[in-house]
Amino acid sequence: MRIALNIVGAILVLVCALWALQGLNVIGGGFMTGRTQWLVIGVVCAIGGLVLLGWANRRLPRSAACELAQFG
Repeated sequence: MRIALNIVGAILVLVCALWALQGLNVIGGGFMTGRTQWLVIGVVCAIGGLVLLGWANRRLPRSAACELAQFG
């Protein structure tokens, strides 16, 4: 499960960074180019991807990890 969340989080960050850069008019070639709306959407979604990556890679306290190991 951790690997899948890392993959989804990384893809989300990369795609949303592309949206933000298009919104900033750094990368051209699409309908998103130069539109502030896509900058905001890209930044918000990229932050969501970073949160997902952080959540997937969080370290549990030792007691919680032991409890989870019993049920896993």
